[in-house]
Amino acid sequence: MKKLSILILTICSIISFGQKVSDYKYVSIPEKFQTFKNSFNLETFLAKGLKGKKYVILQGDKLQWPSELMGNSCSIINADVINDKTMLRNRVIIQFKDCNDKVILESKGSSTIKEFEEGFQDALMQALVTVPISNPVAIVAKNETTTSTNNISSTVSSQVVESNGAKYSNGKLDVQKVQIDNNHFILVKPNSSIPFATFKATTKRDVFRVKLENGDLTIGYFENGNIIIEIPQTNGEYAKETFSGK
Repeated sequence: MKKLSILILTICSIISFGQKVSDYKYVSIPEKFQTFKNSFNLETFLAKGLKGKKYVILQGDKLQWPSELMGNSCSIINADVINDKTMLRNRVIIQFKDCNDKVILESKGSSTIKEFEEGFQDALMQALVTVPISNPVAIVAKNETTTSTNNISSTVSSQVVESNGAKYSNGKLDVQKVQIDNNHFILVKPNSSIPFATFKATTKRDVFRVKLENGDLTIGYFENGNIIIEIPQTNGEYAKETFSGK
């Protein structure tokens, strides 16, 4: 009876969290799951399984992602697969987190198949059973009506082409924004001759290719007057770094 109560409680928890996961249309999957030395094709296996549940999978270059997601990272849920192997079983945990790194759903799967690739894939298939089909909440369009197009253009223009020396901070680091030309600017740390970040315009308005001082390539964009940089993390994910005007 005690085991039955625990099972019922677990199922109820999964359903409660799962209803929130189903609100999302887009799922981001890293290029490699960090708790596995060998991928066992789990990234591809997970992507295929989630596509079957009507989710849109996001991988690779963020500049190739749908334009509606730029500056709206909270419309994406991040998926990860964690190695939970024991001596006798291949086990995994699928974990979904929102843009605030809050766990929305954890679903466990287990397999008695001893071969690693087949066993982990079987465990992942078991874990996918409890993931609900996508039934996304509509994403509100950010475009203003045509009557305000001119106002938008002038606002963007004044935001991008600022005077050199505008100061920004993320609370830990102060930088100056130096405009090179209409399509190119840099952020420079005080008393440094090497740019902290170099921004070059893309074909998408207010979205830039960014080269960081360590050589990493990523994207950046304007959001509510702030400069946002998606900083690459060692686990293949990205952290949103916000620089606000001082």
